[in-house]
Amino acid sequence: MIDLAVVAGFAIGLTFGVVGLLSGFCLMSSLRDWWTADDGRKLRSYAVALGVAILGAQFVAGVGLVDLGKSLYLQPSFSAPLIFIGGLLFGIGMVLSNGCASRALVLLGRGNLRSLVVITIIGVAAQMTLKGLIAPARLAFLNLTQTTPAAISAPALLTTLGIDATVARIAVALIASGALFIFAFSDQKFRRARGQIAAGITVGLLITAGWLATGWFGADEFNPIPVTSLTFISPIADSLQYTMLSTGMSLNFGIALVAGVLTGSLLTAALTGRFRLEGYTSPNHMVRSISGAALMGSGGAMAYGCSIGQGLTGLSTLALPSLIAAVGIVLGAAFGIRGFARVPAFAMR
Repeated sequence: MIDLAVVAGFAIGLTFGVVGLLSGFCLMSSLRDWWTADDGRKLRSYAVALGVAILGAQFVAGVGLVDLGKSLYLQPSFSAPLIFIGGLLFGIGMVLSNGCASRALVLLGRGNLRSLVVITIIGVAAQMTLKGLIAPARLAFLNLTQTTPAAISAPALLTTLGIDATVARIAVALIASGALFIFAFSDQKFRRARGQIAAGITVGLLITAGWLATGWFGADEFNPIPVTSLTFISPIADSLQYTMLSTGMSLNFGIALVAGVLTGSLLTAALTGRFRLEGYTSPNHMVRSISGAALMGSGGAMAYGCSIGQGLTGLSTLALPSLIAAVGIVLGAAFGIRGFARVPAFAMR
């Protein structure tokens, strides 16, 4: 029997790989361009993606196609300190590695062998944090600091004030997406950057497609699967484990997503003449990259997502923990880009 969620995951990943290679879609490079070169086009593309993702996710949830409450991002209990620290570590790590987890996958398809090292280390560090040597410390800190607040999302926060749940959902979604679109399209350079506009819209729609794939197409009461969308830390870890132990595992949406991104990037690179093998320029370069990958893997596991998983997919649910994670990621990136970890822009483009 064909697993529709797996097929959809591969198709979504394939599209993301194409878009990612052609547009350079990446939060780290977006922030670097904005803060160091006064070029906000990529960041505004990211804002468009988030705005579209919010509208799409809230629409499919509002009409009853997907129950976002079953996702990881809207669980009733969470540890704000753990999520924030994880986001902070991820943000610093993506600066050290000069690209986030999704960008590393895209660049591996283009022949960037540095990305192979980064992806492998991300997978190992994530598994260590989720299930291995670091897991006991993570779980102890989680148990010590987790809380169960009255509201887990921005709309739920409004309902505590007596506002109708549907009205709250619509109001927050429209205000948040509207602010993001105003920020994006207020810039004349961005309005002329049709490729970046298209990339943002496409990625936002892919987030919505991911919710539909796992929450609607893949819905099976006899064999339930996690309701999720684009995210890369746990899927990279699962893909690494599946590569080694495939007889003891089954394909899932996340593994198919990772395979799709690599395939889409590789095909695009081959067809456009962009494929070329690249490696490290020095031992220090390699150490820096590996250190960043370890921080991304461990931090992403603690934050329950990456710059895509929390920064787009999580925020599309309007979850408050995702906002905490996103703030941590941006602050970590700021600490790296504008502080100790300043990097030349050669390594992960």
